[in-house]
Amino acid sequence: MGLRTLVKHAAVAAFCLGTAAAAQAEYPEHAISMIVPFPPGGVADVVGRPLAQALGEKLGQPVIIENRGGAGGALGIGQVARAKPDGYTILMSLSSISILPEADKVLERKPAYQLDQFVPIGRITADPTVLVVRADKPWNSVQDLVEAAKKQPNKLSYGSSGIYGTMHVPMAMLQNAAGISMLHVPFTGAAPAVQALMGGQVDVLATGPSSVSQLVQSGRVKALAQWGDAPLESMPQVPTLKSLGYDVTFVQWSGVFALAGTPEPVLDRLRSAVKAAANDDKVKALIAGTGSPVQYLDAKDFDTYWRKDSASLALAVQKIGKVE
Repeated sequence: MGLRTLVKHAAVAAFCLGTAAAAQAEYPEHAISMIVPFPPGGVADVVGRPLAQALGEKLGQPVIIENRGGAGGALGIGQVARAKPDGYTILMSLSSISILPEADKVLERKPAYQLDQFVPIGRITADPTVLVVRADKPWNSVQDLVEAAKKQPNKLSYGSSGIYGTMHVPMAMLQNAAGISMLHVPFTGAAPAVQALMGGQVDVLATGPSSVSQLVQSGRVKALAQWGDAPLESMPQVPTLKSLGYDVTFVQWSGVFALAGTPEPVLDRLRSAVKAAANDDKVKALIAGTGSPVQYLDAKDFDTYWRKDSASLALAVQKIGKVE
């Protein structure tokens, strides 16, 4: 190959690299879709909306929430897994993202997605689920509920966002620890499950504080316990299950993900913008107002946290076993 040809090829390569870098530097050039794999009104939705608004302001392009509920979150997460890894489709997910592939293994079916198809951008909130009943129910403590469930196996019911979702798994853990059996009634998300509780279709719920904090404050529901290790900032009077003798914990966190294979400059831009949005005073106030304060982790720390939490949740699902 002659010198002239080498120079020509080098020039072409430099032009292509420069063009690609410029294209990535211009990200985003149009609106971004943030998929929330649950119906409106649930934890991921009430956290995602103020975050998306601020994120759009930081990026200079609108970030549009798209609710894609169903199958405990698997439908929406699977949709993102099939998208183009260009930063224009991102995911606001709960800890159920870690549960569902393991549940598919237990159920001997093909997973809707794999965890390695995603990369963490930032964790936004992290709260233990809260055990709630309607105010007109006779149970004023976990002991009352457990005793009633032992007297009537499979008669008392609890709602969830879907089989193996973040409302089902903690209740299954509690039932194992307490030696009780209750009827599981799955819905398409937390908001429909809360509506079912208030309408008397189910007796009990385990859900994130943001889904029920206003109902607790208004006296329409009672919070009997929570799945954390320490008192909840929004509900300091609610005891932990551990303090009541049940060795179970469960954290329902929310976080933003992009697709594996997304160009690093785009990921860097997203991570910087999400961090700024999550730490925006207005966003923090709006999210805290739902009963779920921002507990931000950047991409590196979130990745470490996610790996550890995923391993713990996989063991929990294996212990629960096959549920139809």
